[in-house]
Amino acid sequence: MANEKILPPETPRDVRLGLTRAEDVAFPLRWGIIGAGDISRQWVLSSRECEGATMAAVAARSGDRARAFAARHGVEKAYGSYAEMLASPDVDVVYVGTIDRLHKEHCLMAIEAGKHVLCEKAMAKSVADAREMYAAANSNNVMLQDGVWTRFFPAVEHARNLIEAGEIGDVMTVQADFDTYYTTQAATLAFGADQKPVRVQVAGRHFGPGGAMLEFEGNRFANLTFVAYPSEFPEVTEFIGTKGRITLEQPAHCPTRLTLRVPPRTPSRYADGNVPSPEQRFEYPLPDAIDVPDAYPNQQGFIYQTEAVHRCLAAGLRECPQMNQRESLNNLEVLASIHALKEGSPHPVPSKSDSAASNY
Repeated sequence: MANEKILPPETPRDVRLGLTRAEDVAFPLRWGIIGAGDISRQWVLSSRECEGATMAAVAARSGDRARAFAARHGVEKAYGSYAEMLASPDVDVVYVGTIDRLHKEHCLMAIEAGKHVLCEKAMAKSVADAREMYAAANSNNVMLQDGVWTRFFPAVEHARNLIEAGEIGDVMTVQADFDTYYTTQAATLAFGADQKPVRVQVAGRHFGPGGAMLEFEGNRFANLTFVAYPSEFPEVTEFIGTKGRITLEQPAHCPTRLTLRVPPRTPSRYADGNVPSPEQRFEYPLPDAIDVPDAYPNQQGFIYQTEAVHRCLAAGLRECPQMNQRESLNNLEVLASIHALKEGSPHPVPSKSDSAASNY
């Protein structure tokens, strides 16, 4: 239609699909934080810049720890009991930032208290746990959002829009390096929430060095590399299609740069006398107003996910389409297949949060 508004390519998926309104980042929500560790610190410093967000409460195992966290980061109330905070009528939604093995327990506590939940990844240690958690959330009519924050970055939103619009043709190969959680979500983004690998081959270690090759129907593959620490790994994700290629530049799990290559003919160098494909580069700088000292890369980007939660809850949604329940479960199933092949049984997904018991 002539009057149809053309949305920027990085428009968040919930807005692009017409499910939410962009201005509802101002929808008021009072956040409670479970866990007073470093990942919660970084989340608060970013997410408090969301227009509608109030950092209402924080709870930790120790009241002193919670009070110190609240004083440092401008949180209104502190609790030495998770249950006490969850009983408060002044909390609408909870961020779970404790260590992975406690996520199920703390999510279920919040859900049973009638609170919406954003859970830091990895949300669950198994597919069965995730199904139980989602069933509880659905029964209580609250949101349980898998915290795969990668999906909410403007560069990733842009890449997904390009893929779905067919700009690079049919995606045949995904290449990604980092850890299992971040690389598998790249495959499910490219091939679809309902697509499952028909064959999985695994070598090495899940947290590097190692890798997996996932074969999907239609002769499509994901080549995943699990990097070793310390090493100077590239951390780039590429979606390779029949017409072109999309590159999420380093650090690809929280990217601010995207490169699109769509040549007149493919493969460009072989079809056009070694002339490289033309490049279109897109930059999505992090918000200047957010300062997160001593952070992991681009932690300011937590705000994109937090804003999506505000928009979706304002619209009465109980999941964000960037990573809905169906795709969350699919990603966990892919992870489980990788872990089972390597170890002979499901293996916990490593994460930064498991490296420090101080996260709760």
